[in-house]
Amino acid sequence: MDFELTDKQRKLVEAFRAFGEETFTPEHVHQWRRDQGLPDEVVKGFVDLYFGLEDLEDGEGTFSLCSQALIIEELSRCAGATLPFQNDLFNLSIVRQFAGAGEFADVLKDYRETGRLLFALAISEPEAGSDAMNMQTYTRTVDEHLILNGHKTYVNNGEYAPYIMVAAIDRDKESPGKYPPMTFWLLPRDLKGVTAYPINKIGQSMLPFATLVFDNVELSPSYRLNGRQEGFRQLFRLLEFGRVTTCASSLGMARAAMEDAVAHARSRKAFGVQIGRFQQIEQMLTDMEVNISNMRSMLYRAALAVDNGGPDERLSVALMKRYVPNAATEVASSAMQILGGMGYTEGARVSQLWQDCRGNQIAEGTDQIMVYIASPLIMEKY
Repeated sequence: MDFELTDKQRKLVEAFRAFGEETFTPEHVHQWRRDQGLPDEVVKGFVDLYFGLEDLEDGEGTFSLCSQALIIEELSRCAGATLPFQNDLFNLSIVRQFAGAGEFADVLKDYRETGRLLFALAISEPEAGSDAMNMQTYTRTVDEHLILNGHKTYVNNGEYAPYIMVAAIDRDKESPGKYPPMTFWLLPRDLKGVTAYPINKIGQSMLPFATLVFDNVELSPSYRLNGRQEGFRQLFRLLEFGRVTTCASSLGMARAAMEDAVAHARSRKAFGVQIGRFQQIEQMLTDMEVNISNMRSMLYRAALAVDNGGPDERLSVALMKRYVPNAATEVASSAMQILGGMGYTEGARVSQLWQDCRGNQIAEGTDQIMVYIASPLIMEKY
């Protein structure tokens, strides 16, 4: 398969490379990690550039998933960190599919004007995790009042977003079948009974996550999103979008770790010799480059499969998610080893890259869940 970029894709990458290298200086990234988020001018700059370059996409509307992956990869490389943009683009895909046209238009308009989504997406649960169909959060009519109960976890921006887009089982419409009846609700975060608790992670510090508790929250029927209601079947396909952008971020960060390792191998001398001349370091750099090359191939193959609706779409995405974040963690770990003690300090970018890459082995479905998804597809394929 030919993964050579088109002229439009090259221009797209070049535009975001210029934005990323100007914006994500080491000093800025260090400060924004401490702040646990990006300033308004940065997120607005991304949105303005993103929507200002739509003419570089073939066809009408937003960028293809492959183009989004290229954008996230390049910005993650420039920043050497996990950024909120991949979550924003994924959340837009979710609301586009589950909201009505008017509801989505309002969300998109606000995002373009402010650079920040007006909602936080709440799907994952403490007792369900990757097993989304084990979702326990539910709505039910009690004494003619519509009530929401349950817990959601790892809700990006869950403490701060003015609205929560929450997935819940509709217990008023439960019926036997493969998929439980799931609906999405867009509700104000300050409703009585909604409580947010921050989650302190070891990495990905620019993404502030929270656990949300819904305790007998009374809902208005107007909060329900009334777009396409294909429930879990549609959600599972959209999760593939999130897995692609997560792997794009992993690839970008692996490239950043590689750049730091090579720079150190060139400049550092030991026993009077540049350490990049030592056979052990040469072997590590070679294996790191093999990983990056394989990561790139699997990422682009999966993104194109999703864009084109290929027959191996689900398998390609599962194999990609199984391999890419783990390989990125290995690359970051090797970069730490090449930098030696310097790489094992809080100030070293590679140590933070390792933490961020390691988190992507859990995000959007763990490495092990990808085996659960891929294995039956492989059995069917052969």
